[in-house]
Amino acid sequence: MATAARATASDRYRPRPSVLEALRSPRILTREVLAGLVVALALIPEAISFSIIAGVDPRVGLFSSFVMAVAIAFLGGRPAMITAATGAVALVIAPVAREYGMDYFLATVILAGVFQVVLGAVGVAKLMRFIPRSVMVGFVNALAILIFTAQIPHLIDVPWPVYPLVIAGLVIIVGMPRLTKAIPAPLVAIVILTIITVTFAIAVPTVSDQGELPDSLPELIIPNVPLTGETFAIIAPYALAMALVGLMESLMTAKLVDDITDTHSHKTREALGQGAANVLSGVFGGMGGCAMIGQTMINVKASGARTRISTFLAGVFLLILVVGLGDIVGLIPMAALVAVMVMVSVATFDWHSIRPGTLKRMPIGETIVMVATVAVVVITHNLAIGVVLGVVVAMVIFARRVSHFTSVTRTVDRDAEVPTAHYRVDGELFFASSNDLTTQFEYADDPDDVVIDMSRSHVWDASTVAALDAIVTKYENHGKRVVIEGMNESSSAMHARLTGNLGGEG
Repeated sequence: MATAARATASDRYRPRPSVLEALRSPRILTREVLAGLVVALALIPEAISFSIIAGVDPRVGLFSSFVMAVAIAFLGGRPAMITAATGAVALVIAPVAREYGMDYFLATVILAGVFQVVLGAVGVAKLMRFIPRSVMVGFVNALAILIFTAQIPHLIDVPWPVYPLVIAGLVIIVGMPRLTKAIPAPLVAIVILTIITVTFAIAVPTVSDQGELPDSLPELIIPNVPLTGETFAIIAPYALAMALVGLMESLMTAKLVDDITDTHSHKTREALGQGAANVLSGVFGGMGGCAMIGQTMINVKASGARTRISTFLAGVFLLILVVGLGDIVGLIPMAALVAVMVMVSVATFDWHSIRPGTLKRMPIGETIVMVATVAVVVITHNLAIGVVLGVVVAMVIFARRVSHFTSVTRTVDRDAEVPTAHYRVDGELFFASSNDLTTQFEYADDPDDVVIDMSRSHVWDASTVAALDAIVTKYENHGKRVVIEGMNESSSAMHARLTGNLGGEG
């Protein structure tokens, strides 16, 4: 039985199709290769812009994207997910480059990777189970909004030909799949719009306008910082913040891809892989990063990739394009990439979640959690803050809802030989529901004997035990005897272990 269980678990996480199956199938391999190329093209302006946010040379973001994509293709737990330099990470560690210089910046990236490996090893990825669906929906919708709003600067104060080019790109991306899915529609849009702008010499913003592309390969760099407690104190807060933000965004993205592809992935392996990739990024002069929701959606949803081949080739193509074909890549109009990202945002947004019928059926608390998550992420541009706040709001709403499920029913048998008050407690007892438990008993009016039936309830925490102790103490102060009966085994064990040892009874 144990062997069968292990086999089932192993099969559950087996990628479909596997890398070997993809290599044997020309159709699948072509799809993976083209998907990697599309992602690489879309990565270039993104990596450059994130480098600017972080206050470092554009080459830092580009090299980081190359190293992380290639590394995570081998080390990560989620096939087809794209990992590279990201805006969330750039925002977190930008102050380091500005205030302490590049060496401290790279040391922060390396330390963040070490933190992620440690967090992955202790099982932080398992905390994903505590993220409610409403937070996940809010996370997805917020990402879609951020992807869309990130394109707005490319549509303001630009030459008028940009607008028809963007519209043409959207038409190609929407219409192409109806003709054939052999070639990714985003790639076709990028190629056609580039040919049009070059052939007719249309003056519009291009990739080369975003920043200078590197002309050499990344080199091994050891940060020149003193190995002292003072250095650690400087970089550790930024490194920890980067580690947490990166892990959260990566694990949430992995969960999203799991849902899209109807497969499972190793979240712990993904956390460990992210950490190792960040360490490698730091030692090769990169800015670090995490999973990229936009590029992942291009890879998985728009291009149909499913294996590690696309992730690996995205990194390889990125390096080839910027180092070997930088002049050609620089000619790509930003309008083409804007069209791609707009369609990605549309495809990412969960439109079903905001339909009137859905909102009408959904509990108001669920909607509040989703809206709160979206609002915080959009306002702060920080996915981690939004998700954490969403989880907290969900916990509060859940605790408030569950707290009302507990009830106390009182009956008094005064005709018995020994008059007795019987109380039956129904529901789950924890800090939110047990705090007002003490107010539901008639201490002064009850007979001398009181029985509290706990057979239809469960004791979950010390707060409940303290409440029961307080009830017993109040009755004793009135000179009455209390018997608590009917506890299940788990509740009885907790009550026996804690009763009388919590202090403050009565």
